Amino acid sequence: FFLFFAPGVSELLCMSPDLEMSYTFCDSTAHAFTFNLTPCSITNKPIWKAALTWIPRSDITFLKVVFKVWYEGTKALHWKEVVCSGADDEYSECATLKGETLATEFDIKGARITFPKGNYNVILQAFSDAAENKMIICLNFTMIIKQDAF
Repeated sequence: FFLFFAPGVSELLCMSPDLEMSYTFCDSTAHAFTFNLTPCSITNKPIWKAALTWIPRSDITFLKVVFKVWYEGTKALHWKEVVCSGADDEYSECATLKGETLATEFDIKGARITFPKGNYNVILQAFSDAAENKMIICLNFTMIIKQDAF
């Protein structure tokens, strides 16, 4: 099933004694989108399992993702990656057409990082062009680390 979310409405991903995560859309349109993350913890340096289901409003032949991470209001990371280039793509999701259901699962190995206690904001933007003019989705994740892992 799909949940249709309106812009600005926060969706809780998970809450545990050491971690709280939620997200909102930062663009102005609603999306047919679900995202799940397990385990809801940062202790024992887990590899998070993510499940994503989405109906894109444009073909996914070229896909560039941009991550911007802030820790306590200070920019901590700015990372860009071309996921789909339109030729010899590694991921089957790169052939998803407008209106088709994209359903995938993947590991987020960044959980190997030791995160200090505090508030994190992560902006994830996806573009269908190299110049970053055609944004197809934008998510604003809030991650609250409630206790130091070390």
